[in-house]
Amino acid sequence: MTRFPFARGALAASLVAAFAVAGVHYAPGASAAAAAATRPTPAAVIAQAAPAMPGVPAVPSAQPGLAPSARGSVDFSDIVERYGPAVVNVSVTGRAPRSGPGAEPAPDDALREFLRRFGPPGAQQAPRGEAPTVRGLGSGFVVSADGLILTNAHVVEGAEEITVRLTDRREFRAKLVGADPQTDVAVLRIEARNLPTVRLGDPSRVRVGEPVLAIGSPYGFENTVTAGIVSAKSRSLPDDTYVPFLQTDVAVNPGNSGGPLFDARGEVIGINSQIYSRTGGFQGLSFAIPIDVATRVQGQLVATGRVERGRFGVSIQELDQSLARAFGMQTPRGALVTGVEPGSPAAAAGLLTGDVIVALDGRPIDRSAELPARVAEMKPGQRASLEVLRERGSKTLPIVVGTFTPEKVAAAGDAQPPGAPQPAARLGLAVRELRAGEGGPGQPAGLLVEASGGPAAQAGIRPGDRILSVNGTAVSTVAQLRDRVSAAGDEVALLIQRNDARVFVPLRLAS
Repeated sequence: MTRFPFARGALAASLVAAFAVAGVHYAPGASAAAAAATRPTPAAVIAQAAPAMPGVPAVPSAQPGLAPSARGSVDFSDIVERYGPAVVNVSVTGRAPRSGPGAEPAPDDALREFLRRFGPPGAQQAPRGEAPTVRGLGSGFVVSADGLILTNAHVVEGAEEITVRLTDRREFRAKLVGADPQTDVAVLRIEARNLPTVRLGDPSRVRVGEPVLAIGSPYGFENTVTAGIVSAKSRSLPDDTYVPFLQTDVAVNPGNSGGPLFDARGEVIGINSQIYSRTGGFQGLSFAIPIDVATRVQGQLVATGRVERGRFGVSIQELDQSLARAFGMQTPRGALVTGVEPGSPAAAAGLLTGDVIVALDGRPIDRSAELPARVAEMKPGQRASLEVLRERGSKTLPIVVGTFTPEKVAAAGDAQPPGAPQPAARLGLAVRELRAGEGGPGQPAGLLVEASGGPAAQAGIRPGDRILSVNGTAVSTVAQLRDRVSAAGDEVALLIQRNDARVFVPLRLAS
């Protein structure tokens, strides 16, 4: 799972991915254009494939939407004709970071690779002692006729110069109003008037299975139109826990970053941002930032140049059926608390590791991805209430919203000296108690995993992990672990800490 423009690997469907998404805290540059293709495209083909775009069409009297075509398939042509001119190409130039004198650009710098393979000798080299220039392309769309444009923050990250090109081939130097890496939203402004604009929709109205449309500049091919359906809603992705993504099967590729996702009514419901890919290209899984999330960020960036968001100070994860049973729930719902930061609003409210947050201010939390976005919308100092499930009962906790700061404080690393492991046969683990000083200041004690097999190994637990609790009850001795496991029945939920991340892992015990 990566943000555009570079798709470096797949979304891990494993414990590693679970650790990446466990925290409620939301923890360059865009790709090259058509030159980034794996093989050169003949100039004649480019000339045929990219004719001059027509001017801005007149606004039709009726609101555009979907209509069946003569062949019986969905016809998006009215939407494209009306709103295509509001989709822009965003090109950036900047300097690649250097790790030292004479350092090379990153190995996935597509433009450097293209020049190395097809350019004149030395074309990819920067002058000695100077960081190489990186050029890239992304997409964006006009949201106000006086020149306000939305795109992705990663498209303009590190940019020294930003150029916006319209479909009528006019070009404007753009000013970066502000960018928010936590949601991957950026706002640009160009000096222009009477620009074509998109209409913004309501992502909450969108249903899974609805047809959707993307317009953008994949690999530099401007105003490319692709279509598909909404595959899922409220997806939580690694390192993006403040965004409940819309998942689609719309074909998007490097260069589509920042482009709009339209619904069947011709309204923008999202900003195309990330893809799942093992190859770097489209593989049927793309993800868009809901437009309501983006517009809230836009409003703050335009007004103050920065984004202020609420914070509870907890780490959470999704519950599956196994975890739900381990915590005495009939069906999975809510957000499972895997950690509470000392001194945080959550700690002051009495929230505990192992609690399941099922409602915020009376509004149900069905999936864990909903909570971070809801908390982020709240103002620091605002009073709220949490409904939590604890020890098979329900509690209501008042909480005062804190202020989110993006800096992350790393926890002390886990020491792994040799020792005499103790067996926990039904789990498939060999564990030992921590010695004095191993836990680090402010760290819970827990038990150190020295060997893993059976159910534990199948679940992804490995040597060096630390077991902090069983079904929400803390354990710091082998005897406590044995007692908790013996009383748990056939399934348990272990709270595991790996480095500075925590996650509950469900295990079906060996007989």
